[in-house]
Amino acid sequence: MKRTLTVAAILLGFSSLPALGQLANAGRAGIYVKSLDQVLRLQEDDIDLATAALIASEYWSDIVHGRRYLERLDAMALEIQKRLQQQRLPTDFRAIPVINDYLFNELGFKTISHANDPNDLFLHSVMDRRQGYCLSLSVLYLALAERLGLSVYGVVVPGHFFVRYDGGRVRFNIETTSNGASPPDDHYMTKFNVPDNVNDTIYMRNLTKRQTLGCIFNNLGNVYSDIGDIDTAKVALERAVAINPTLSESRANLGNIYLQKHQVSEAVQQYKAALRLNPNDPKTYNNLGNACTELERLSDAVTSYRHALALDPNFTDAYRNLALVCIKQERYSQAVSHLNQAAGIEPKNAQIYNQLGDVYYRMTNYSTAVAQFHKALSLKPDLAEAYYGLAICYREQGQPANEIQAYKGALTIKPDMLPALINLGNACFNQKDYVSAIQYYNRAVVIKPDDAWIHFNLGSAYSNLEDFERAVKAYVQAVTLDPKIGDAHHGLAYGYYKLQKFDLAWKHINIAKTLGVKIMDDQVQAIKSRLE
Repeated sequence: MKRTLTVAAILLGFSSLPALGQLANAGRAGIYVKSLDQVLRLQEDDIDLATAALIASEYWSDIVHGRRYLERLDAMALEIQKRLQQQRLPTDFRAIPVINDYLFNELGFKTISHANDPNDLFLHSVMDRRQGYCLSLSVLYLALAERLGLSVYGVVVPGHFFVRYDGGRVRFNIETTSNGASPPDDHYMTKFNVPDNVNDTIYMRNLTKRQTLGCIFNNLGNVYSDIGDIDTAKVALERAVAINPTLSESRANLGNIYLQKHQVSEAVQQYKAALRLNPNDPKTYNNLGNACTELERLSDAVTSYRHALALDPNFTDAYRNLALVCIKQERYSQAVSHLNQAAGIEPKNAQIYNQLGDVYYRMTNYSTAVAQFHKALSLKPDLAEAYYGLAICYREQGQPANEIQAYKGALTIKPDMLPALINLGNACFNQKDYVSAIQYYNRAVVIKPDDAWIHFNLGSAYSNLEDFERAVKAYVQAVTLDPKIGDAHHGLAYGYYKLQKFDLAWKHINIAKTLGVKIMDDQVQAIKSRLE
């Protein structure tokens, strides 16, 4: 039997009901691309956001087959479309409750409060685990919306992403981390501290698909940074900034990558651009301070750290960084003051007490430094730096047994801690335990084979054991790396003399003398007599 549509039904939009089985993105060029570079060359209307997101998934994990997930998305969209048909609902704002019920109530998609697993940022993982973060859940929502032909857009605010239905006359937000709830704009403006200059930024606007893709690149950059793939992170974040130049987070995150790659001037440019867009971000002020510190622009660094603390008075890292600047300026009392403020906020932060120990060491207040290092270790027993701090304090206090034990504690935690290996070798050398000294120097050589002084120390230890073959070999390596180490030439002269290579001994004793080493006359005469 034919159904006759009433005028009211036509006015509600039933005349625009889609044909069941036909998806709005059918035939779109973006479905067939195979790389993110191809996605970026597409016109806006041709982009298929889900395809782009799944290409990113395939880059992340080579076991992902994006086409399989696209088929699942299509099936989900068709199921929603069928339900709309059954309920005689048009594909407009009235479809949103149906999507919400299907995704969050029936399928059980949920949000994750802590970003512990980078996999949850990828669309394939969201679909498999039925869980994700604000951006990844929103990408799923947008992928379904583009298949249904809904006027749903991504929206970004500082530190958060949500979606919005905007059909012109009807407009409301959709919070994917709250089962599709509809908070007003003011909620986002207040909760996420959206800057007052919002019209100059990308915040709170309906994003294009390309701009949403830029937000995805921003998160990709963070993920690759977290796993230590800095080069891939840099590519992703440079793309993010190119697409969304007014997204503060992308610029700040790119600045972080530049800082890690020691492109410090470029980092400063990105941080300053980020702060022009969002002057409410204490972390970016703190990072700008770090960059200025690396450039030795210490007054600018202090200004940036103080801006960070004005925005967040409980920002312990800013206090600690201020202390580092004070240390550089040898203003140790001020450094202690800043660190005590940090300790008042985070009394169980072992790193703060470790840093206090370092300051008191520099002030030559070794007993107080030792107490601070012990406090750090009571909170974090695997803090190698605190053991190292204890060791150098014990060295200054003339306690070699405690010094050696503390170095060993550091190396138990960090076997490749180069300063601890070298200093432990020196401590054993001073106790005439040359066998142990050689052991630690050799470990240090493996880590830093181009350090001439480690080879010199090794040669000295072998020489004291009268193993002149190995001593000469080590000294030769030292002077090869740094020909101006006069003591190494002196050591070579003695070693060659003992090996009865008197011409080489004569050569190196004269080089040592030329380099300012005080040579005893009897040493010169002893070698000279062997040459005659």
